Amino acid sequence: QEGMPVANEFHISLYIMKLINAALALLALPAANAFAPLAPSAGLRTQTAGSFNFELEAKKSIEDLTEDELKGKKVLVRCDVNVPLDGKTITDDTRIRSSIPTVEFLKSKGAIVTVCSHLGRPKDGPEDKFSLGPCADRMGELLGQEVKLAPDCIGDEVAAIVDAASEGDVIMLENTRFYQEETKNEAGFVEKLAAPFDMFVNDAFGTAHRAHASTEGVTKFLQPSVSGFLLAKELEYLDGAIQNGEKPMAAIVGGSKVSSKITVLNALLDKCEKIVIGGGMVFTFLKAKGFSVGTSLVEEDFVDTAKEVLAKAEELGKTILLPSDIIVADNFAADANTQVVSADAIPDGWMGLDNGPASTAEQKEFLSDCKTVIMNGPMGVFEMKAFEKGTFGIVDILADLTKENGATTIIGGGDSVAATELSGRAGDMSHISTGGGASLELLEGKVLPGVAALNEK
Repeated sequence: QEGMPVANEFHISLYIMKLINAALALLALPAANAFAPLAPSAGLRTQTAGSFNFELEAKKSIEDLTEDELKGKKVLVRCDVNVPLDGKTITDDTRIRSSIPTVEFLKSKGAIVTVCSHLGRPKDGPEDKFSLGPCADRMGELLGQEVKLAPDCIGDEVAAIVDAASEGDVIMLENTRFYQEETKNEAGFVEKLAAPFDMFVNDAFGTAHRAHASTEGVTKFLQPSVSGFLLAKELEYLDGAIQNGEKPMAAIVGGSKVSSKITVLNALLDKCEKIVIGGGMVFTFLKAKGFSVGTSLVEEDFVDTAKEVLAKAEELGKTILLPSDIIVADNFAADANTQVVSADAIPDGWMGLDNGPASTAEQKEFLSDCKTVIMNGPMGVFEMKAFEKGTFGIVDILADLTKENGATTIIGGGDSVAATELSGRAGDMSHISTGGGASLELLEGKVLPGVAALNEK
């Protein structure tokens, strides 16, 4: 996904999202390393997929506004430029690139565009490592013009910069989370944030589930408040693919923890004909089947849960594919000794860190007739060359399904997106989601505050 399509290719209408399916949550799960050490479980919700029926009314998007409604207007745009950084170097600019069509469109209509976003989790006020400076620079490169970084996100200096700007100019406010009032949606802060602007555009799908000052609060002060192309595209595309996706439909679930994905697995079993399980969570399932897993990652408290998932699949006539062979290592390290073993014969003292080649071949055959496939989570520790083949293998399978068979493939979750970008096959996928916890909130039956607060059509 080297370049984003121009804005007019994103002219899509946000239609009524009816009974948004729990399968959306697959795209929302945390982007932790698939084999990272486990954090203590924070408790598990036990809702079932069938209980998540609600409607989200159609919301206005920027394409519903006339040129007169945009020309010369000071527009606050909530983007999600919460990108990964190595020092001051952006390691994956997908989220910034994804925000460009909305910014370009507003510029073309003569708006004065001011982007706001958070980055990371600053604890006590401004921290240089969380400055949006690198994001402003990168957005400027992509737009081919200066994106001026304001020194703050509220205050007289910000107001002066916005007032001095001309039509087509782009400004970026400093990290909104430098103020704790942002996440608290504190009324006084909200009013200051909104003060310099005439209207609001929310284009941050990844934070639409948060009722924060910059996602929900400002809509009380800025009208109209509408969605940008990315937010509209995420909602419409995902709803369309999940609700009306061509069958057979499959889901690929990777990652370390059964505990964080159990609700998703149960929901997907109701929706998809086939499920591929990979990543560290595999070993909890293998243990549930009575196999020895050596020193591999296992959530002992969820072995019985894994048994229940397998039993439910059998009861519903659905198929869950677990790896048949595993690349094991004698240490969690890039230079560890490795060997390929059968999934039911992991030796003591060895840990599984990737799928083996036979598993990848089986996945290819398993998914060959699928018309819609959603992927969340890697198959192994793809950051280490010795354990990348399982993840890149399944990325290749999906890319080929789209390219050769016309299947709809959706990549969601930080690690899945990163792996797909690294593989060079991102451009062959149907959709690379920028989504985060927003979809998980949909699974739990919650309306997204950042979407609910927007104007209805």
